[in-house]
Amino acid sequence: MASWSVKDIPFADIDPRTVEKDDILFYVLASASMVESGSDTYTRNLVAYYGDNDDLARWLALQWEPEELQHGSALRAYIEHVWPDFDWDTAYRTFFADYAQRCTLDELEPTQGLELAARCVVEMGTASLYRSLQAYASEPVLRTLMDNIRSDEVRHYKYLYRYFCDYNARERNGRRAVFGALLRRLMEIRNDDADCAIRHVMAVREPQADAARLADVSRRTRLLIRRNLPVDMSVKMLLKPLDLPPRMQAGIEYPLNRLTRYLFLR
Repeated sequence: MASWSVKDIPFADIDPRTVEKDDILFYVLASASMVESGSDTYTRNLVAYYGDNDDLARWLALQWEPEELQHGSALRAYIEHVWPDFDWDTAYRTFFADYAQRCTLDELEPTQGLELAARCVVEMGTASLYRSLQAYASEPVLRTLMDNIRSDEVRHYKYLYRYFCDYNARERNGRRAVFGALLRRLMEIRNDDADCAIRHVMAVREPQADAARLADVSRRTRLLIRRNLPVDMSVKMLLKPLDLPPRMQAGIEYPLNRLTRYLFLR
């Protein structure tokens, strides 16, 4: 069962004056609301991919998808309270037409176990994003909302990791194969979806903006996240599917800390 609901968030308590001038925060929240609101498209691919596992397919369809969509609804509601002039529907319509073309079965890993490893990276990324925003935010309602979403993403990670362990034991993927899946998805984390969303959000909010303005906003959104990124937590979540010996894990954590920071900045 979901641990919270959009109706539980006291949007009426928000003082827009404390947030509304934070341009970069707007773009981070708006782009996140777009991606989360389109998660049902990706879910359909995953349900089909794991159609031979009734328990996992059921969880994806009945638990994971509704919670991801709730994240999108809650973020949208926050935006509409603080920035009521933003035409969310128009931005989402153009974003989704673009985004839907990216969500195909061809983008999944070649085995079910490796795709679950890759999904762990995605959940690590979203948990880190919302933890960063919680640390950055000074407005109380936003901090509560970010904590709720972060908790969901960590719980999703744990569930997917448990299934990864089951599949990986059967598939016998070596650490090299698992690391390859993790690295491929990690390298994708900083582009595609978020940049796509920011582009469509800006086209509606600042139709006169040029490519330089878009590049500057994208860079500054990543900088906001990087400055508040829980790197140690992120790297530990990233490495967990590798099940490394303690000494080896300690040796690889430092370069991955640097790589993670770099991916969120460039």
